Amino acid sequence: MSFDFSSVFDQWPLFLHGALLTLELSVVATVAGFVIGTACALALRAGGVLGGICQVYVEAIRNTPLLVQIFLMYFGLASLGFHLSAFVVASLSLTVNVGAYTAEIMRAGLEATPAGQIEAGECLGLSHVQIYRHVLLLPAMERVYPSLASQFVLLMLASSVTSQISAEELTAAANYVQSATFRPFETFILLAALYVALSLVMRLGFAALAFVLFPRRRRLRMATA
Repeated sequence: MSFDFSSVFDQWPLFLHGALLTLELSVVATVAGFVIGTACALALRAGGVLGGICQVYVEAIRNTPLLVQIFLMYFGLASLGFHLSAFVVASLSLTVNVGAYTAEIMRAGLEATPAGQIEAGECLGLSHVQIYRHVLLLPAMERVYPSLASQFVLLMLASSVTSQISAEELTAAANYVQSATFRPFETFILLAALYVALSLVMRLGFAALAFVLFPRRRRLRMATA
């Protein structure tokens, strides 16, 4: 068997377009999913009717395959008269999926906050908004940040299944290239390398974001260096 990557490399515009769309999907779903997941985590912590609704959402999403969720949203919305593009449906599906996992991760961080810290914030006269921001959310996010970053990288890798609804992301581009060049092995070797590169780019991005968001962690590292 001989390898010939030349015909595959000639299709680099398709790979570039697919990689950019994959990153776009990942960024949109990461931001929106984090907001939804954090709101659900706060609702789960508070309990009540809203907490019960969020619990049902989290359990339903975490116990069903992502591909099934994508199909349900793609065909379900169409049957209701909402004819959305594949990119929009893919973004919504990934957002709903990662929001459920983010909710559980953030809830773990919130529950790890000692009650004494909240009482100390109240004694200092902090408002409820200040307590949620400075005593609950930011410390909780700092505790679980590595888990959040890993979950969002996994989201980027999972976005490959959106090719099943014709979203023109990286895997869809690779499928087109291999059918046009008749070089599937070479195509998917390159595809795997591109996913590794995207994963490294995202991890570097999250590391840089942590450097900005958590100055306390940065000072501790400098003190122990």
